[in-house]
Amino acid sequence: MAEAEIVEGCRLPVLRKNQDNEVEWPLAEILSVKDLSGKKLFYVHYIDFNKRLDEWVTHDRLDLKKIQFPKKEAKTPTKNGLSGSRPSSPEREVVQRKIPELILPPVTAPAGGGKSLPVPKRKVEVVSPATPVPPTPETTQASVFPQNGAARRPSAPTVPAGRKRKSNSLSADERRWSVPIPSPGPRFVAPGPTQEDAAAPISEFMGSPEEDSQDSSDGIPSAPRMTGSLVSDRSHDDIITRMKNIECIELGRHRLKPWYFSPYPQELTVLPVLYLCEFCLKYLKSLKCLQRHLTKCNLRHPPGNEIYRKGTISFFEIDGRKNKSYSQNLCLLAKCFLDHKTLYYDTDPFLFYIMTEYDSKGFHIVGYFSKEKESTEDYNVACILTLPPYQRRGYGKLLIEFSYELSKVEGKTGTPEKPLSDLGLLSYRSYWSQTILEILMELKSETGERPQITINDISELTSIKKEDVISTLQYLNLINYYKGQYILTLSEDIVEGHDRAMLKRVLRIDSKCLHFTPKDWSKRGKW
Repeated sequence: MAEAEIVEGCRLPVLRKNQDNEVEWPLAEILSVKDLSGKKLFYVHYIDFNKRLDEWVTHDRLDLKKIQFPKKEAKTPTKNGLSGSRPSSPEREVVQRKIPELILPPVTAPAGGGKSLPVPKRKVEVVSPATPVPPTPETTQASVFPQNGAARRPSAPTVPAGRKRKSNSLSADERRWSVPIPSPGPRFVAPGPTQEDAAAPISEFMGSPEEDSQDSSDGIPSAPRMTGSLVSDRSHDDIITRMKNIECIELGRHRLKPWYFSPYPQELTVLPVLYLCEFCLKYLKSLKCLQRHLTKCNLRHPPGNEIYRKGTISFFEIDGRKNKSYSQNLCLLAKCFLDHKTLYYDTDPFLFYIMTEYDSKGFHIVGYFSKEKESTEDYNVACILTLPPYQRRGYGKLLIEFSYELSKVEGKTGTPEKPLSDLGLLSYRSYWSQTILEILMELKSETGERPQITINDISELTSIKKEDVISTLQYLNLINYYKGQYILTLSEDIVEGHDRAMLKRVLRIDSKCLHFTPKDWSKRGKW
């Protein structure tokens, strides 16, 4: 087959190598075709793979024997009354094919979203306690797992026919580490985990990204929140934003290869390298321009207040209103590595916390997180990112720990804005697990009986929101029903795994080194 017959929207297997350097042929979609020095290149997106793996490939990596051409829509009248046709978006065709399988029945999404929300295939089953509990608002499943500030209303939980409750006997190892939760009451009722729940991903309890990213209900379209939600509305994706547009970024001593599209000026996207000042993050088109800029740029650290320093690690607080240029440049850089968030040039509603590493040349940016000055949904993080050169070195957990340390000073519980990216979810799940296990293993009882703790206690000690505490306990399969009450059971495997993980976690936040005074942002004069 000739190269000329390959058009945008085609799907076919493409040769690539996986992490183990093994050859594989995953199905991919052609997003764009370009001619470079007489040689055709094809921009492909690997189906069911993360977009950061998208790349330009040559003709010899395509398996043309299994090519699938995009279908055309039926002819429809045009404005002039004449019939016309146009090829449909391949993505739209896939959605149409999947609708009969996933959406039964369809749930109406906000008009601005453009998609229906899928109903989860499996409901979480709840084993009723020995003593029936009245279905008060605080003891229903809907109150335990709220989504986006509004609780779902599932049908009343029932015990399936023939289903047996857990045995009232525990192994010696489990008895040693069991922590009873006080009897169900107005404070908390934990559903007994089933075998299916034990293996369920955390997103089942937190809500799927599609559900969490919707800010309105009952089909009412919602305007972008001026308080600053950074959740991206994927209904406005087009072929341009689906493709990486920056080839390479030079930031200080590092060269970064972007993962996703970022709305830098169009004239900069054709450059082989985009140069950034690592202190003010201003973008420049050439090395000579960067060198000229560095003779004028007086910054050697982010333009804000240093609120934490221990060793070589420092955190700076940036006000999105007072330092608008820096904040916008930071958002442009971050968008290269964050796909699930959108970019607002109005940075006024946000605070940015920049983590830096100090050496003789200055304070070099390692990562950051942003948060709304006023959040009605208890979000303590909007976006969070560790730059690729510093990933897998413990800095991600340090950023998360710092965000919760600020929440402790503010006297609030917090949660990250949903949906989380795949890497973000892994980091948060790991942090929640380690933090909660750390609390449980330090519990001691003066009377010699098993120590007692409530979900509220864990939430207050850690500033982790109750829903995140519950979902983590469910994910770790720690909640068990025993002799009429819910208990947290720590097996030896859990304890040993936690000890090993904590030995690797060298970087920790020292609250004594934090100098932070929270502000009341409800008073507009402080903006």
